[in-house]
Amino acid sequence: MSMNEKRFNILARNFIFGVEDSLVSTVGVISGVAVAGMPKMTILVTGMILIFVEAFSMGAGSFISEHSAQEYAKKKNNDRQTTSASLVMFVSYFIAGLIPIFPYLIMDIELAFWVSISASVLGLGLLGFINAKIYNTKVFHHAFEMLLIGGVAIGVGTLVGKLADMLIK
Repeated sequence: MSMNEKRFNILARNFIFGVEDSLVSTVGVISGVAVAGMPKMTILVTGMILIFVEAFSMGAGSFISEHSAQEYAKKKNNDRQTTSASLVMFVSYFIAGLIPIFPYLIMDIELAFWVSISASVLGLGLLGFINAKIYNTKVFHHAFEMLLIGGVAIGVGTLVGKLADMLIK
């Protein structure tokens, strides 16, 4: 594998991981907060805090992971590649996190809840398609895998929100 192919592979991996984790985490958290009966402002603030903190955390984690992997492989440390990978992780996480939050900005909570989940699930399916095309693998398999994993995480967030609402009331 050439150096350019390796670099592309690292960047693609960070992009896919960032988008997938953001869509799943963000929609899971804000769906849980929404079904717990929180007001719109709480849902929005929770979502924005989540994507800022998690985008930074994921970017930092990517930087540390890539840096450690390069050191372990005893290769010359390529800080530019490590920094690029962490920036791809940060930006992809942040932008993807806006997808499930946006409906809450323009719709009432009940409708936004379903639109947010639908947009996130659609985004996960599209990401699975992109992933399959990048790596020349089975499109249906990767799209379904993303949908299944994302759907379970969304369900967990919603279930925890419902349980929290029941315990608090």
